[in-house]
Amino acid sequence: MTTLNPLYQLAAEQKSAEVTDWSARISWVLGLVVFIAFVYWLMRQGWKWRGRLQSDLPELATAPEGFADGEKLLTLTGRYHGSTTAGQWLDRIVAHGLGTRSRVELTLTEQGLDVVRPGAADFFVPAAALREARLDKALAGKVLPEGGLLVITWAHGDKLIDSGFRSDHAAEHPAWVAAVNHLTSTTEGTAR
Repeated sequence: MTTLNPLYQLAAEQKSAEVTDWSARISWVLGLVVFIAFVYWLMRQGWKWRGRLQSDLPELATAPEGFADGEKLLTLTGRYHGSTTAGQWLDRIVAHGLGTRSRVELTLTEQGLDVVRPGAADFFVPAAALREARLDKALAGKVLPEGGLLVITWAHGDKLIDSGFRSDHAAEHPAWVAAVNHLTSTTEGTAR
């Protein structure tokens, strides 16, 4: 037992670690903060650059007069996850606020789709511009379970756009796919 006693005494003694060089530590922290700020600034510049590249996209339409008086086919509340070039789920469109994620209230009528986004720019998609709706799992860097995202494809100018929505009640998605696809087939039939 006597051999354990000196080890026990050594372990019981309180020792403090040597104090490190505070100026070096502060320099490292400041360097890290500057690096993070620089990376954030580069990301912000990239977002602005993407907006300038997409500046040829026409202004978004607004709901026409008397839209609220029309018969509503469907309504939805949920999240707007962004818009991309159709078929390219990572090519986010940021022009005219289409890249801003937000809450959303969708209203579908015979005239088209009204997208109301508190805190972001609202827009309207005329029925003639709607192309299709489908269930998907990914859009603009947002990945959800299979079928967890309602993607509506629409034409704006000469560009096809996929916009992603997620309802507060995911069980509503199939009804939206059926209604939008029915509206597009009806619109195409009258356009011929």
